[in-house]
Amino acid sequence: MTVLRSLTAADAPAVRRVYSGAAATFLGRSAMTAQEAEEYVARVRGWAGADPAEQYVLGVDVAGDLIGIVKLGHRPDGHGRVSYVLREDCWGQGYATRAVEELVTFAFTTVGLDSLGAKHHPGNPASGRVLEKAGFTRIGIVNRMIEYRLPEAGPAPGSPSRWGTPCGSRRAGAGGWRAPAER
Repeated sequence: MTVLRSLTAADAPAVRRVYSGAAATFLGRSAMTAQEAEEYVARVRGWAGADPAEQYVLGVDVAGDLIGIVKLGHRPDGHGRVSYVLREDCWGQGYATRAVEELVTFAFTTVGLDSLGAKHHPGNPASGRVLEKAGFTRIGIVNRMIEYRLPEAGPAPGSPSRWGTPCGSRRAGAGGWRAPAER
């Protein structure tokens, strides 16, 4: 099962693995160092305390293994930006699609956004397929990146997402995203 969760300090080595190899290449950056990963996780944890939250950065966890990161940038006009990156050895297994669909549900039902946008590198058509499976429509090429848009189309507030996790169990507000109580 794919679960979106807050990052912890212990996630830095896994975050470093996510931001390496071909994933880093498609992001136009070099592989993340151990120090950069620790600093990134610390920054993300600081952002989680912002009120109001402008960006949600969540780990993509599969059976206790952090395999990726999803981000939701929240703009004042009710529009959000979705981005995601997965460890290269986890590509092509449906994890990105499930994570993006869960993030879309969270964006519309919990955060209350009106629309979402996303983009991907033209050399990564698989990322475009992920967005299309999640309901996004390709709108064109902007600044050499392929742009997508999704108007509000998520399930009704409080209803379970397609993947069985009720969005009502996660609360946005002071301090940003909140994980459900430990099981």
